[in-house]
Formats: sequence, C-alpha cells, structure tokens
Amino acid sequence: MSLARTDSRAWGRFALFAECLLTGVWIALAALPLVTYPAALAAGIRHLRRHLAHEPGGWREFTADFKAAVRGGWLVGLAGWAAVAVVWTDLRAVRAGLPGGPLVGAVGVLALVGAAAGLLRAAALWRPGVSWRPLMARAGRHTVRDPAGSFLLVGGLAVTVCSAWFSTPLAIPVLGTVAAAAVAVEECHRRR
Repeated sequence: MSLARTDSRAWGRFALFAECLLTGVWIALAALPLVTYPAALAAGIRHLRRHLAHEPGGWREFTADFKAAVRGGWLVGLAGWAAVAVVWTDLRAVRAGLPGGPLVGAVGVLALVGAAAGLLRAAALWRPGVSWRPLMARAGRHTVRDPAGSFLLVGGLAVTVCSAWFSTPLAIPVLGTVAAAAVAVEECHRRR
C-alpha cells in the first residue's frame, strides 16, 4: 500500500471525526430551547449523512433541516421531558421507601434508557416531510429488534454523560459522535 493512500485514508478519518465534533456543537446550539433536541439530533444526523455521501452541506443545510424537523419534533422533545419527570418522581418514591419502589424505579430507568435509544434511532430515520409519530413507532421496533445497536447508542449516551461530568464543555462536541453512532447503527440495521 502506498504512503499517499494511507495518508489519504487517515486524513479522511480525521476529517470525519472533526465533522462529528463540529456537528456536536451545532446540535448543542440548536437544542438550547430544550424541547428542540430531537430536531437538533435529526438535523445533525442528516448533516453527517451528507458528509459521508460527499454531498455539499453546511450550516445552511443544517438550519433548513432543523427548521423542518422542529415542526413536529418539539412535541417529541416535550414528551421526553415528561418521561424524565415521571422517572424522577418514581426515583423519589423509591427513596421514600414505598413498597415495590426499587422494582418500579428500575423499570422506569430502563424504560427511559430504551426511550433515549429509540429517540436517537428516530432522529436517524427522519427525513424532511416525514411525521415523527410513525418514526417513533418504527424506531421503537428497531430498538427492540436490534439490541446490540441499541446498546451501542446507550453506550454513546453514557460517554456523553461521563464527558459532561468530567468536563462540561467536552460533552458538547461528543454529541456529534453519538449522532455518528446513530447513523452507523441505522445503516447496519438497514443492511440486514
């Protein structure tokens, strides 16, 4: 193998990594209103798909995708925050010592983790003009039928949380790598 080909391959991988980090910053900026995180993820994933397909795309295309995704995506974001509030309430009940609390708390946390994986899968499936409701149903099926891919996404989210715990600013670019993981997981699922 020639040195030029090896350098080109290494450069391509570095360019993808850099694009993931930039995309993470864009996702974080678009998710600042808190209920827009599903649309931000969908736009970031579409941006990474364009990059991988060697199609032109930048901030303008990301913004256009974000605007299209936020139309129904804000409801998904609101539902996500409601689910977090329910699980938080469950965990408070566990700490209060209610009978059966540990089981209910464990089920709630597992359901929330599964919902997070499903949300990432739905964002990876999103295309302009597609409603979020059927995407969430389809992503739910993918989450259950592909546990290895779902575990990879949950692991990516865990790395993001650990990054935020270690150094909060580090979690922002790491969001882009989670988006890249969602692209890879859905591509593998599609090819099966």
